[in-house]
Amino acid sequence: MADTWESLRQDCMQCRGCGLAETRTHVVFGVGATDAEILLVGEGPGQHEDEEGVPFVGKAGQLLDDMLEIIGLDRTKVYIANIVKCRPPQNRDPLNVEQEACIGWLRRQTALLRPKIIICLGRIAAKVIIKEDFRITAEHGQWFQRGGVQMTAIYHPAALLRDVSKRPETFQDLKSIQAKVRELCGHTDI
Repeated sequence: MADTWESLRQDCMQCRGCGLAETRTHVVFGVGATDAEILLVGEGPGQHEDEEGVPFVGKAGQLLDDMLEIIGLDRTKVYIANIVKCRPPQNRDPLNVEQEACIGWLRRQTALLRPKIIICLGRIAAKVIIKEDFRITAEHGQWFQRGGVQMTAIYHPAALLRDVSKRPETFQDLKSIQAKVRELCGHTDI
């Protein structure tokens, strides 16, 4: 088992654990501060992420950057990863078998990071990380605790691009995240 970020990244780049490895352009390992107290987790890379090898770089990524800026955060203060590290074809939801093959990478990233807060971006990440029967429309913005880590889920930025009516709720969720960061993390400038 890799015990450093670099060895974990190198191992992940070689992964052939599921069929997504056959169609990927790049493994999308993750990006951000490797000592961050806040971990953001999406479901999987899209086309732009697959092309660049970096999570959240398309339109949804631009919106995520704007959302982080609202609460005084940016990619230098957080770590961003996904449940699966390779793009599902046509951006479909990752299959359970793909999630199961890949979740070990995220677990190892989380173990190295030891975050105080995990923010799930969307339903799929919340179902894997928070609880299997998570309902994003009913439970977004609620806080859960597991192993001393505070966890919440917000609508995925891509969902907010498709349905702008969810943005006011998301703004409230972001303000809740900002308060939790102030409470638990060393970011006094937030």
